[in-house]
Amino acid sequence: MDFSYSTLKNTFMAPILLLLVLFMPALQITGAQSAGVCYGRNGDNLPSDTEVVDLYKSNGIGRMRIYEPNQATLEALRGSNIELMVTILNNNLQALTDAAAATDWVQKNVQPYSADAKFKYIAVGNEVHPDAAEAQYLLPAIQNIQNAVTAANLQGQIKVSTAIDTTLLDPSFPPSDGAFSSAANSFITPIITFLGNNGAPLLVNIYPYFAYIGDPANIKLEYALFTSPGVVVQDGSNGYQNIFDAILDTHYSALEKAGASNMAIVVSESGWPSEGSDAATNGNAGTYYSNLINHVKTGTPKRPNGAIETYLFAMFDENLKDGAEIEKHFGIFSPNKQPKYQLTFG
Repeated sequence: MDFSYSTLKNTFMAPILLLLVLFMPALQITGAQSAGVCYGRNGDNLPSDTEVVDLYKSNGIGRMRIYEPNQATLEALRGSNIELMVTILNNNLQALTDAAAATDWVQKNVQPYSADAKFKYIAVGNEVHPDAAEAQYLLPAIQNIQNAVTAANLQGQIKVSTAIDTTLLDPSFPPSDGAFSSAANSFITPIITFLGNNGAPLLVNIYPYFAYIGDPANIKLEYALFTSPGVVVQDGSNGYQNIFDAILDTHYSALEKAGASNMAIVVSESGWPSEGSDAATNGNAGTYYSNLINHVKTGTPKRPNGAIETYLFAMFDENLKDGAEIEKHFGIFSPNKQPKYQLTFG
């Protein structure tokens, strides 16, 4: 038989094309994607965990943050290829100062699923403040969970960190002057040192919405929604068109002053409510989420190289959330799985 070049090419390409077809779903999810979504479960009308995972997959959302190691969620995530951040809530920190309890936590909530669920981060504590009762337990809990992850030989897959909010900064403007406050410094610096020694990022929850409604006289809505036509804040050689970048770079400046200039930051929450208070509208929320997803594909003025790993808050409106009414309206989907906004991930 006369094999031409094209025949040989087609012969070798056929199995390659078949492999691409077989693995295309995984490629779609794990490709160059920066935005994940937080999955909170404070509602009495939410879909099943299997339906939720299917919704992530059908929308190309390749990263998830959960707020407790719910067994049904972990089971649903098996084989999904969705990268996972699992949170240990603040009321569990004291118990995890016991090394045996931390080992048990990892053995119960991580190891049984680690072969086919893609754990990426364990967030030990969420927005623990220096004056909170849990503050004294945070670093020992982080250390014990890290040791348990290492003992399970999962340290190459899972990074252990904690999620902070933006209240630990003072000063917080301009971004280059950012530093942890005197009240927070002795609390957060040993944690940052430990994270750095283990190659872990710092997790930061960033909400331009709250910055805007807290100071609307000085922070314009466009600056919060990524819609400013030009630079709003000039800080040395860095120009800022949005407050998200400014807040993030302020934390990078604080890390530099804390001796962690090479530490990465993962934005572990960021969102905009659709109702319940000032500027909380479907239009503003849709604009924010859409622009955020596109924006984090690139870096900040201070850290321009590379995407910004970011988790949108949240997947669903949650009708049982405590606090102000707006807390119930951060979802990008309604509980019936219908999208509230036209968003494109990936």
